[in-house]
Amino acid sequence: MHPFQSTSILLPEGADMEKWAVIACDQFTSQPEYWEAAMEKVGNAPSALSMIFPEVWLDGDRAARISAIQKAMADALEQGLFKAYDRAYVYVERTLKNGSVRQGVVGAIDLETYDYRPDAASQIRATEKTVVERIPPRMAIRSGARLELSHVLLLCSDEEKQLIEPLATMKDSLPKLYDFDLMLGGGHITGWLLAGADAEAFDHAVASYEQRMADAQGCGRDKALLYAVGDGNHSLATAKECYEAQKKAAPGANTASWPARFAMVELGNVYSDALQFEPIHRIIKGVSPDALLEALQPLCAENGTAIQWVAGGRHGTVSLDCNGKLPVAVLQDFLDQYLAGTAGEIDYIHGEAALEQLANADNAIGFLLPGMKKEELFPGIVKGGVLPRKTFSMGHAEEKRYYLEARCIQA
Repeated sequence: MHPFQSTSILLPEGADMEKWAVIACDQFTSQPEYWEAAMEKVGNAPSALSMIFPEVWLDGDRAARISAIQKAMADALEQGLFKAYDRAYVYVERTLKNGSVRQGVVGAIDLETYDYRPDAASQIRATEKTVVERIPPRMAIRSGARLELSHVLLLCSDEEKQLIEPLATMKDSLPKLYDFDLMLGGGHITGWLLAGADAEAFDHAVASYEQRMADAQGCGRDKALLYAVGDGNHSLATAKECYEAQKKAAPGANTASWPARFAMVELGNVYSDALQFEPIHRIIKGVSPDALLEALQPLCAENGTAIQWVAGGRHGTVSLDCNGKLPVAVLQDFLDQYLAGTAGEIDYIHGEAALEQLANADNAIGFLLPGMKKEELFPGIVKGGVLPRKTFSMGHAEEKRYYLEARCIQA
Protein backbone atom coordinates (compact mmCIF):
# COMPACT_ATOMS: atom_id res chain seq x y z
CA MET A 1 0.00 0.00 0.00
CA HIS A 2 1.34 3.41 -0.99
CA PRO A 3 1.40 6.47 1.29
CA PHE A 4 -0.63 8.42 -1.32
CA GLN A 5 -3.50 6.55 -2.96
CA SER A 6 -6.98 6.71 -4.43
CA THR A 7 -10.02 6.94 -2.18
CA SER A 8 -13.80 7.25 -2.23
CA ILE A 9 -14.51 10.90 -3.04
CA LEU A 10 -17.82 12.67 -2.50
CA LEU A 11 -19.05 15.66 -4.47
CA PRO A 12 -22.39 17.44 -4.09
CA GLU A 13 -24.89 16.83 -6.86
CA GLY A 14 -26.93 19.71 -8.22
CA ALA A 15 -25.33 22.29 -5.91
CA ASP A 16 -24.19 25.77 -6.91
CA MET A 17 -20.47 25.01 -6.70
CA GLU A 18 -19.46 28.64 -6.26
CA LYS A 19 -21.53 28.69 -3.08
CA TRP A 20 -20.41 25.21 -2.07
CA ALA A 21 -16.61 25.68 -2.04
CA VAL A 22 -15.06 27.89 0.67
CA ILE A 23 -11.53 28.96 1.58
CA ALA A 24 -9.42 27.22 4.25
CA CYS A 25 -10.60 27.83 7.82
CA ASP A 26 -7.29 29.34 8.95
CA GLN A 27 -7.41 32.25 6.50
CA PHE A 28 -8.65 35.80 7.16
CA THR A 29 -8.53 35.18 10.92
CA SER A 30 -8.40 38.93 11.58
CA GLN A 31 -10.97 39.83 8.93
CA PRO A 32 -14.42 38.68 10.03
CA GLU A 33 -15.87 40.76 7.20
CA TYR A 34 -14.52 38.17 4.72
CA TRP A 35 -16.45 35.38 6.40
CA GLU A 36 -19.53 37.54 6.77
CA ALA A 37 -19.40 38.15 3.00
CA ALA A 38 -19.09 34.40 2.47
CA MET A 39 -22.14 33.77 4.64
CA GLU A 40 -24.12 36.38 2.72
CA LYS A 41 -23.13 34.84 -0.61
CA VAL A 42 -24.04 31.31 0.48
CA GLY A 43 -27.39 32.17 2.05
CA ASN A 44 -29.37 28.95 2.54
CA ALA A 45 -27.66 27.05 -0.29
CA PRO A 46 -25.76 23.81 0.37
CA SER A 47 -22.22 24.82 1.29
CA ALA A 48 -19.05 23.48 2.85
CA LEU A 49 -19.25 26.61 5.01
CA SER A 50 -21.78 24.80 7.21
CA MET A 51 -19.29 21.94 7.72
CA ILE A 52 -16.14 23.83 8.76
CA PHE A 53 -15.11 26.00 11.72
CA PRO A 54 -13.52 29.27 10.51
CA GLU A 55 -10.89 30.19 13.10
CA VAL A 56 -12.05 33.80 13.11
CA TRP A 57 -14.96 32.56 15.27
CA LEU A 58 -12.99 30.37 17.69
CA ASP A 59 -13.75 32.74 20.56
CA GLY A 60 -17.49 32.16 20.20
CA ASP A 61 -19.65 29.26 21.39
CA ARG A 62 -17.48 26.38 20.20
CA ALA A 63 -19.74 23.60 21.43
CA ALA A 64 -22.77 24.96 19.60
CA ARG A 65 -20.87 25.48 16.36
CA ILE A 66 -19.29 22.01 16.50
CA SER A 67 -22.71 20.47 17.08
CA ALA A 68 -24.08 22.40 14.09
CA ILE A 69 -21.18 21.23 11.90
CA GLN A 70 -21.71 17.59 12.78
CA LYS A 71 -25.47 17.88 12.21
CA ALA A 72 -24.91 19.52 8.80
CA MET A 73 -22.70 16.60 7.76
CA ALA A 74 -25.19 13.99 8.94
CA ASP A 75 -28.08 15.79 7.23
CA ALA A 76 -26.19 16.02 3.94
CA LEU A 77 -25.48 12.29 3.96
CA GLU A 78 -29.00 11.31 4.95
CA GLN A 79 -30.54 13.60 2.32
CA GLY A 80 -28.37 12.13 -0.46
CA LEU A 81 -26.53 15.35 -1.27
CA PHE A 82 -23.37 13.60 -2.46
CA LYS A 83 -22.39 11.39 -5.35
CA ALA A 84 -19.58 8.96 -4.56
CA TYR A 85 -16.63 8.16 -6.82
CA ASP A 86 -14.96 5.03 -5.51
CA ARG A 87 -11.25 4.24 -5.78
CA ALA A 88 -10.73 7.55 -7.51
CA TYR A 89 -8.55 10.62 -7.75
CA VAL A 90 -9.50 14.10 -8.94
CA TYR A 91 -7.08 15.91 -11.23
CA VAL A 92 -7.35 19.62 -10.44
CA GLU A 93 -6.31 22.76 -12.28
CA ARG A 94 -6.54 25.92 -10.17
CA THR A 95 -6.24 29.18 -12.11
CA LEU A 96 -4.92 31.86 -9.76
CA LYS A 97 -5.61 35.57 -9.97
CA ASN A 98 -2.32 36.19 -11.77
CA GLY A 99 -3.34 33.72 -14.48
CA SER A 100 -0.96 30.92 -13.53
CA VAL A 101 -2.35 27.40 -13.25
CA ARG A 102 -1.53 25.21 -10.26
CA GLN A 103 -2.04 21.50 -10.89
CA GLY A 104 -2.91 18.95 -8.23
CA VAL A 105 -4.38 15.53 -7.58
CA VAL A 106 -6.88 14.90 -4.79
CA GLY A 107 -6.44 11.54 -3.08
CA ALA A 108 -5.78 10.19 0.40
CA ILE A 109 -2.75 9.44 2.54
CA ASP A 110 -2.29 6.48 4.84
CA LEU A 111 -1.78 8.05 8.27
CA GLU A 112 0.45 5.13 9.26
CA THR A 113 3.04 6.63 6.90
CA TYR A 114 2.79 10.17 8.34
CA ASP A 115 4.38 11.66 11.45
CA TYR A 116 4.44 15.34 12.40
CA ARG A 117 7.00 15.06 15.21
CA PRO A 118 10.26 17.01 14.69
CA ASP A 119 12.43 13.86 14.63
CA ALA A 120 10.14 11.91 12.30
CA ALA A 121 11.65 9.48 9.80
CA SER A 122 8.34 8.67 8.12
CA GLN A 123 7.52 8.74 4.43
CA ILE A 124 5.28 11.79 4.93
CA ARG A 125 6.50 14.56 7.24
CA ALA A 126 5.45 18.01 8.32
CA THR A 127 7.28 20.99 6.87
CA GLU A 128 6.89 23.15 9.97
CA LYS A 129 6.81 22.64 13.70
CA THR A 130 3.36 21.62 14.89
CA VAL A 131 1.95 23.54 17.84
CA VAL A 132 0.33 20.70 19.77
CA GLU A 133 -1.94 23.09 21.67
CA ARG A 134 -3.75 23.78 18.41
CA ILE A 135 -4.77 20.14 17.95
CA PRO A 136 -7.41 19.52 20.69
CA PRO A 137 -9.96 22.06 19.36
CA ARG A 138 -9.69 20.46 15.94
CA MET A 139 -10.03 16.98 17.45
CA ALA A 140 -13.31 18.05 19.05
CA ILE A 141 -14.67 18.65 15.54
CA ARG A 142 -13.21 15.64 13.73
CA SER A 143 -13.85 13.05 16.45
CA GLY A 144 -17.62 13.32 16.07
CA ALA A 145 -17.72 14.17 12.37
CA ARG A 146 -18.92 11.78 9.68
CA LEU A 147 -17.14 13.65 6.90
CA GLU A 148 -13.84 15.34 6.27
CA LEU A 149 -13.36 18.27 3.93
CA SER A 150 -9.70 19.00 3.41
CA HIS A 151 -7.59 22.10 2.79
CA VAL A 152 -4.32 20.14 3.11
CA LEU A 153 -1.76 20.62 0.34
CA LEU A 154 0.76 17.77 0.16
CA LEU A 155 3.96 18.29 -1.81
CA CYS A 156 5.96 15.90 -3.93
CA SER A 157 9.47 16.75 -5.14
CA ASP A 158 9.32 16.02 -8.86
CA GLU A 159 11.76 18.31 -10.63
CA GLU A 160 11.37 16.42 -13.91
CA LYS A 161 7.57 16.84 -13.69
CA GLN A 162 6.78 13.23 -14.49
CA LEU A 163 3.95 12.59 -12.00
CA ILE A 164 1.23 15.27 -12.05
CA GLU A 165 2.00 17.45 -15.05
CA PRO A 166 1.43 14.74 -17.73
CA LEU A 167 -2.23 14.54 -16.67
CA ALA A 168 -2.85 17.84 -18.47
CA THR A 169 -2.29 16.09 -21.80
CA MET A 170 -5.09 13.58 -21.18
CA LYS A 171 -7.69 15.77 -19.45
CA ASP A 172 -9.87 16.09 -22.56
CA SER A 173 -10.51 12.34 -22.39
CA LEU A 174 -11.43 12.41 -18.68
CA PRO A 175 -14.92 13.03 -17.21
CA LYS A 176 -15.15 16.62 -16.03
CA LEU A 177 -16.50 16.84 -12.46
CA TYR A 178 -16.63 20.60 -11.92
CA ASP A 179 -15.62 23.87 -13.59
CA PHE A 180 -16.42 27.15 -11.83
CA ASP A 181 -15.21 30.41 -10.30
CA LEU A 182 -14.29 30.25 -6.63
CA MET A 183 -16.03 32.78 -4.41
CA LEU A 184 -14.57 36.09 -3.24
CA GLY A 185 -11.54 36.31 -5.49
CA GLY A 186 -10.34 32.72 -5.34
CA GLY A 187 -9.80 32.38 -9.08
CA HIS A 188 -11.10 29.43 -11.09
CA ILE A 189 -11.00 25.68 -10.55
CA THR A 190 -11.64 22.67 -12.79
CA GLY A 191 -11.57 19.01 -11.78
CA TRP A 192 -11.51 15.79 -13.79
CA LEU A 193 -12.12 12.23 -12.60
CA LEU A 194 -9.36 9.63 -12.54
CA ALA A 195 -11.02 6.25 -11.99
CA GLY A 196 -10.72 2.69 -13.21
CA ALA A 197 -7.80 2.21 -15.62
CA ASP A 198 -6.88 5.91 -15.36
CA ALA A 199 -6.54 5.64 -11.57
CA GLU A 200 -4.50 2.46 -11.92
CA ALA A 201 -2.16 4.19 -14.39
CA PHE A 202 -1.68 7.01 -11.91
CA ASP A 203 -1.00 4.44 -9.18
CA HIS A 204 1.91 3.19 -11.29
CA ALA A 205 3.19 6.75 -11.77
CA VAL A 206 3.04 7.26 -7.99
CA ALA A 207 5.02 4.06 -7.40
CA SER A 208 7.67 5.17 -9.90
CA TYR A 209 7.96 8.58 -8.25
CA GLU A 210 8.34 7.06 -4.79
CA GLN A 211 11.05 4.70 -6.01
CA ARG A 212 12.95 7.59 -7.61
CA MET A 213 12.82 9.48 -4.32
CA ALA A 214 14.12 6.47 -2.39
CA ASP A 215 16.93 5.92 -4.88
CA ALA A 216 17.93 9.59 -4.71
CA GLN A 217 18.13 9.40 -0.90
CA GLY A 218 20.03 6.12 -0.98
CA CYS A 219 17.61 4.20 1.22
CA GLY A 220 14.63 1.90 1.06
CA ARG A 221 11.26 3.40 0.21
CA ASP A 222 10.04 2.80 3.78
CA LYS A 223 12.83 5.06 5.12
CA ALA A 224 12.71 7.79 2.47
CA LEU A 225 11.01 11.18 2.69
CA LEU A 226 8.48 10.91 -0.15
CA TYR A 227 6.07 13.76 0.59
CA ALA A 228 5.99 16.90 2.72
CA VAL A 229 2.94 18.73 4.05
CA GLY A 230 2.98 22.15 2.43
CA ASP A 231 -0.18 23.61 3.97
CA GLY A 232 -2.65 22.35 6.56
CA ASN A 233 -0.06 20.86 8.93
CA HIS A 234 -2.29 21.15 11.99
CA SER A 235 -5.36 19.72 10.28
CA LEU A 236 -3.40 16.67 9.19
CA ALA A 237 -1.86 16.30 12.66
CA THR A 238 -5.42 16.30 14.02
CA ALA A 239 -6.41 13.48 11.68
CA LYS A 240 -3.38 11.52 12.89
CA GLU A 241 -4.24 12.02 16.57
CA CYS A 242 -7.88 11.03 16.04
CA TYR A 243 -6.76 7.83 14.32
CA GLU A 244 -4.24 7.04 17.04
CA ALA A 245 -6.95 7.54 19.69
CA GLN A 246 -9.22 5.05 17.89
CA LYS A 247 -6.38 2.54 17.69
CA LYS A 248 -5.69 2.90 21.39
CA ALA A 249 -9.35 2.22 22.13
CA ALA A 250 -9.29 -0.99 20.06
CA PRO A 251 -5.94 -2.70 20.71
CA GLY A 252 -5.08 -5.43 18.26
CA ALA A 253 -7.74 -4.44 15.72
CA ASN A 254 -7.05 -4.72 12.00
CA THR A 255 -7.14 -1.08 10.89
CA ALA A 256 -6.51 -1.64 7.18
CA SER A 257 -10.08 -0.78 6.19
CA TRP A 258 -10.77 1.89 8.80
CA PRO A 259 -11.82 5.14 7.08
CA ALA A 260 -10.18 7.08 9.92
CA ARG A 261 -6.80 5.59 8.98
CA PHE A 262 -6.74 7.80 5.90
CA ALA A 263 -6.94 11.55 5.31
CA MET A 264 -7.82 13.42 2.14
CA VAL A 265 -5.24 15.79 0.64
CA GLU A 266 -4.41 17.50 -2.62
CA LEU A 267 -1.00 16.55 -3.96
CA GLY A 268 1.02 19.22 -5.76
CA ASN A 269 4.53 19.48 -7.09
CA VAL A 270 6.93 21.74 -5.20
CA TYR A 271 8.51 22.51 -8.59
CA SER A 272 5.27 23.81 -10.10
CA ASP A 273 5.82 27.18 -11.77
CA ALA A 274 2.54 28.36 -10.19
CA LEU A 275 3.73 27.58 -6.65
CA GLN A 276 5.77 30.42 -5.20
CA PHE A 277 7.66 30.41 -1.90
CA GLU A 278 7.63 33.83 -0.27
CA PRO A 279 9.92 34.69 2.66
CA ILE A 280 8.55 35.57 6.09
CA HIS A 281 10.76 38.03 7.97
CA ARG A 282 11.36 38.35 11.74
CA ILE A 283 10.94 41.40 13.95
CA ILE A 284 12.13 41.23 17.57
CA LYS A 285 10.82 43.84 20.01
CA GLY A 286 11.81 44.67 23.57
CA VAL A 287 15.51 43.82 23.18
CA SER A 288 18.81 45.64 22.77
CA PRO A 289 19.74 45.18 19.08
CA ASP A 290 23.46 45.39 19.84
CA ALA A 291 23.26 42.82 22.64
CA LEU A 292 21.31 40.43 20.42
CA LEU A 293 23.80 40.78 17.56
CA GLU A 294 26.66 40.18 20.00
CA ALA A 295 25.01 36.97 21.24
CA LEU A 296 24.58 35.84 17.63
CA GLN A 297 28.31 36.06 16.84
CA PRO A 298 29.24 32.47 17.88
CA LEU A 299 26.91 31.21 15.13
CA CYS A 300 28.64 33.25 12.45
CA ALA A 301 31.41 32.31 10.02
CA GLU A 302 33.41 34.26 7.46
CA ASN A 303 31.95 32.31 4.53
CA GLY A 304 28.49 31.84 6.03
CA THR A 305 25.08 32.77 4.66
CA ALA A 306 24.52 36.53 4.73
CA ILE A 307 21.36 37.69 6.53
CA GLN A 308 20.44 41.38 6.52
CA TRP A 309 19.35 43.12 9.70
CA VAL A 310 17.82 46.54 10.31
CA ALA A 311 17.44 48.45 13.59
CA GLY A 312 16.56 52.08 14.17
CA GLY A 313 17.64 53.15 10.69
CA ARG A 314 20.88 51.15 10.84
CA HIS A 315 21.53 48.27 8.47
CA GLY A 316 24.01 45.44 8.45
CA THR A 317 24.52 41.74 7.78
CA VAL A 318 25.46 38.66 9.76
CA SER A 319 27.00 35.58 8.14
CA LEU A 320 25.44 32.50 9.68
CA ASP A 321 27.30 29.19 9.70
CA CYS A 322 24.40 27.01 8.54
CA ASN A 323 26.25 23.72 7.94
CA GLY A 324 23.66 22.51 5.45
CA LYS A 325 20.65 23.72 7.42
CA LEU A 326 18.32 26.43 6.20
CA PRO A 327 19.30 29.93 7.39
CA VAL A 328 15.82 30.46 8.82
CA ALA A 329 16.19 27.33 10.96
CA VAL A 330 19.53 28.46 12.39
CA LEU A 331 18.25 31.96 13.12
CA GLN A 332 14.94 30.79 14.59
CA ASP A 333 16.64 28.30 16.93
CA PHE A 334 18.88 31.09 18.19
CA LEU A 335 16.01 33.54 18.65
CA ASP A 336 13.88 31.00 20.54
CA GLN A 337 16.71 30.34 22.99
CA TYR A 338 17.72 34.00 23.28
CA LEU A 339 14.19 35.21 24.00
CA ALA A 340 13.31 32.45 26.46
CA GLY A 341 12.66 33.96 29.85
CA THR A 342 12.98 37.55 28.61
CA ALA A 343 10.42 40.25 27.88
CA GLY A 344 11.43 40.22 24.22
CA GLU A 345 8.83 39.26 21.62
CA ILE A 346 9.07 37.98 18.07
CA ASP A 347 6.63 38.54 15.24
CA TYR A 348 6.51 37.32 11.65
CA ILE A 349 6.24 39.87 8.86
CA HIS A 350 5.45 39.68 5.15
CA GLY A 351 7.18 42.34 3.06
CA GLU A 352 10.41 44.28 3.44
CA ALA A 353 8.79 47.71 3.74
CA ALA A 354 6.66 46.60 6.68
CA LEU A 355 9.70 45.16 8.44
CA GLU A 356 11.74 48.33 7.89
CA GLN A 357 8.98 50.43 9.45
CA LEU A 358 8.61 48.20 12.50
CA ALA A 359 12.38 48.06 13.05
CA ASN A 360 12.51 51.84 13.43
CA ALA A 361 10.99 51.53 16.90
CA ASP A 362 13.18 51.66 19.99
CA ASN A 363 14.60 48.34 21.20
CA ALA A 364 13.65 46.55 17.99
CA ILE A 365 15.62 44.67 15.34
CA GLY A 366 14.44 43.02 12.17
CA PHE A 367 15.97 40.26 10.08
CA LEU A 368 15.29 40.11 6.33
CA LEU A 369 15.29 36.47 5.41
CA PRO A 370 16.03 35.23 1.91
CA GLY A 371 13.38 33.35 0.03
CA MET A 372 13.78 29.61 0.40
CA LYS A 373 14.70 27.81 -2.79
CA LYS A 374 12.40 24.98 -3.77
CA GLU A 375 15.30 22.55 -4.06
CA GLU A 376 16.14 23.25 -0.40
CA LEU A 377 12.82 22.06 1.06
CA PHE A 378 13.12 18.27 1.01
CA PRO A 379 16.89 18.12 1.79
CA GLY A 380 16.30 20.65 4.59
CA ILE A 381 13.71 18.39 6.21
CA VAL A 382 15.85 15.26 5.75
CA LYS A 383 18.89 16.94 7.33
CA GLY A 384 17.33 19.14 9.98
CA GLY A 385 13.85 17.74 10.63
CA VAL A 386 10.75 19.91 10.47
CA LEU A 387 11.31 23.56 9.74
CA PRO A 388 10.53 26.37 12.18
CA ARG A 389 7.07 27.87 12.00
CA LYS A 390 6.72 30.66 9.45
CA THR A 391 9.65 29.50 7.34
CA PHE A 392 7.90 30.38 4.10
CA SER A 393 4.51 31.24 2.70
CA MET A 394 2.89 29.36 -0.18
CA GLY A 395 1.03 32.20 -1.86
CA HIS A 396 -1.61 34.64 -0.69
CA ALA A 397 -4.73 33.84 1.32
CA GLU A 398 -7.04 33.65 -1.73
CA GLU A 399 -4.66 31.08 -3.28
CA LYS A 400 -5.05 28.56 -0.47
CA ARG A 401 -6.98 25.40 -1.11
CA TYR A 402 -10.77 25.64 -0.90
CA TYR A 403 -12.87 22.95 0.77
CA LEU A 404 -14.55 21.16 -2.13
CA GLU A 405 -14.37 17.36 -2.17
CA ALA A 406 -15.54 15.37 0.85
CA ARG A 407 -14.89 11.90 2.23
CA CYS A 408 -16.58 9.70 4.83
CA ILE A 409 -14.46 9.04 7.91
CA GLN A 410 -17.09 7.15 9.93
CA ALA A 411 -20.44 5.51 9.26
